Amino acid sequence: MGADSGRFRGTESRISQWLRRRPKPSGTEPDETARLALLLAVADAGMPIAPAAHPVGYRCSCERIGCPTPARHPVSFAWQTQSTTDRAQIERWAAGQPQANFITATGMIHDVLDVPLTAGREALERLLDAGVHVGPVAQSGEDRMLFFTATRGTPEDEDEWWPCELDCHPETMDAHPGLRWHCRGSYVLLPPARLPGELDVRWERGPEHELPDPLTLLETLTDACARYAGSAEQSELDHDAVAWPLSR
Repeated sequence: MGADSGRFRGTESRISQWLRRRPKPSGTEPDETARLALLLAVADAGMPIAPAAHPVGYRCSCERIGCPTPARHPVSFAWQTQSTTDRAQIERWAAGQPQANFITATGMIHDVLDVPLTAGREALERLLDAGVHVGPVAQSGEDRMLFFTATRGTPEDEDEWWPCELDCHPETMDAHPGLRWHCRGSYVLLPPARLPGELDVRWERGPEHELPDPLTLLETLTDACARYAGSAEQSELDHDAVAWPLSR
């Protein structure tokens, strides 16, 4: 028990160090040791992962013309059954596919509350100031923040819950600009990941943080999303209220 505890503390310390590192200049290769360690830390936390596509310039490695989610989707249609926490398999994937991103399948061990970045930063600050336990948090690109939580699974009373398809299906995420709840049948891109246009997915709070109950975060997140939507709507109204065109 003491040895396992010491190993976990050592892993947590290394993860924290890697998260504090400054991003490398564009064009340099990622630290493969750090990448693998972060993937294994996710697996150690019980969250299953599977290989995903990666960017090739501004295109997707899947070579599908007009790929709707470039570098953000699994490479296999069997990603739900392929997803695993097996360290040996993850090491083989990482070694055999050094450019690959990875996804984590939600709804088995964990869910992900996916919100606009501005709303997420506001909510994160409020939650931490209030002393609420917040689990792993990641920034995805320039516009989204991901809050990793424990899953609610399948409640006995199905009326109190909903299938993921009614909220956020991976292929229709753009239809949900506010809060997206990734649960059964969904996935998110896992840090560290690269996106087209030199963007990335990175941890703000690493996978060493324990997964919280999603309901402890939900009210603050939905309130922040409502504020975000209200400010965006007001901005549009102000623009439309201009009595004459500012430019032609």
